[in-house]
Amino acid sequence: MNFTIRHARKKDMQAVHKLICELAAFENEPDAVTITKETLIDLGTGENPLFTCFVAEVHSKIVGTAIVYFRFSTWKGKSLHLEDLIVSQEFRGFGIGKALYNKVMHHAFKENVNRVEWVVLDWNKNAINFYKKSGVTFLKDWHLVQMNKQQLVTYLETIN
Repeated sequence: MNFTIRHARKKDMQAVHKLICELAAFENEPDAVTITKETLIDLGTGENPLFTCFVAEVHSKIVGTAIVYFRFSTWKGKSLHLEDLIVSQEFRGFGIGKALYNKVMHHAFKENVNRVEWVVLDWNKNAINFYKKSGVTFLKDWHLVQMNKQQLVTYLETIN
């Protein structure tokens, strides 16, 4: 299958949004996506984007995406976080995910980061096996911690 990997443009963000929703459904969280195409455009394009978005394209159709952003580690310095790597279900198994992954790793190397990191659900065995093949380290003694907006508001109310 012929495909291209490139930086996303404003006009691609509707398709990127659709892929994000597809991932949410795959991860059993179909109602969790609150971000909009407009937010993706506002925060991912322009002069100082908050994230970099790569897309995979087959016959002018966006079928995959990888979204990354820089982080700072007090131990390692500049690092890159892979927020999502998504390939539409019908286009899996053709090397598109690997090509997106490789694009992210080339981007990380070019940007001289000291670490690339991401999370993967423990039940997503295909993704885990894919990542293991690339020689990554899985940190099993760390917990992912999150605070949503409502929890933030509630917490701030308790300390004021």
